Amino acid sequence: MIDTTRLPALALISVLLSTPVLAQSVNLYTTREPGLLNPVLEAFTKDTGVKVNAVFLKDGLQERIKAEGANSPADVMLVVDVGEINAAVDAGITQPIKSAIVDKVVPTQLRGADDNWVTLTKRARIVVVSKERVSQDAITYEDLADPKWKGKFCIRAGQHPYNNAFFAAYLARNGAEKTESYLKALKANTARKPGGGDRDVARDILSGQCDIALINTYYIGLMSVAKNEQKGWYDAIKPLKTTFAGGGTHVNVSAAAIAKNAPNKDNAVKLVEYMLSEKAQALYADGNFEFPVNQDVKDSAAVKLLGAVTPDTTPLGDVAKNRKAAADLVDKVGFDN
Repeated sequence: MIDTTRLPALALISVLLSTPVLAQSVNLYTTREPGLLNPVLEAFTKDTGVKVNAVFLKDGLQERIKAEGANSPADVMLVVDVGEINAAVDAGITQPIKSAIVDKVVPTQLRGADDNWVTLTKRARIVVVSKERVSQDAITYEDLADPKWKGKFCIRAGQHPYNNAFFAAYLARNGAEKTESYLKALKANTARKPGGGDRDVARDILSGQCDIALINTYYIGLMSVAKNEQKGWYDAIKPLKTTFAGGGTHVNVSAAAIAKNAPNKDNAVKLVEYMLSEKAQALYADGNFEFPVNQDVKDSAAVKLLGAVTPDTTPLGDVAKNRKAAADLVDKVGFDN
């Protein structure tokens, strides 16, 4: 695998364009941290003989591929947010993934329109509470608006992508009027100004500043194995079974798409299919306490720690389409003020 993380842009393109377009290579552009991907990519090469040329791009992945045009060496894109992967589709830089394995493994609501992208792993956004001060074990997202939580609710900024996706899902399910009312109720219940990170809400539960909060599940996993003060934050919280009323749990995803001008399309499909295999799902999901999309993987680290989640049936493509409107509502109610 080429280490491209420190190459300047022109040199990077030169390296990839000079890489022979062989049947036994595939070029991956990703915003995912290399340390999380490398075990899976190395296993793929070992098992298939296909070399992966991986390019890590913290920002500007779509812009890079568009600038490279028809000669782009990109075969596969892998990103960590439904809005980002949907934006790649809207930018016209993807193509449908035709695969019986994808059809079998990935539920329809966890794929893009016309199968232009597919989910690889899921992270759920759930409610955590104080172990000492809250006794219930389950909750709906709608219950967070209950006035009984006034002055007890903590959340990071409403415009953060994690919350933007959650509010967009709420909007897709309930419409603008109900979502605006919901945001006002959540704001009224906050114990402090929305902000900080997901792990900070666990810290604030420990300190007694709040009793209840929203958090992404993989942060719970990371805190559970921390060797510093964060282990104490984890010990202070209790994850609740969290769903929409009459629905499932809100999830965001890491997702893959095949580039429109992929020079190694067959190997691109092969890589995506491999990442959906039980072996790869265990390696990939456990690296960051995410939930496998392959339901045959029963004992992932996230499931062992938190139990299985049933994703809400709202198509993630609909969630992505509502993100701008959700952001506008957050601003309208002054959620982050």
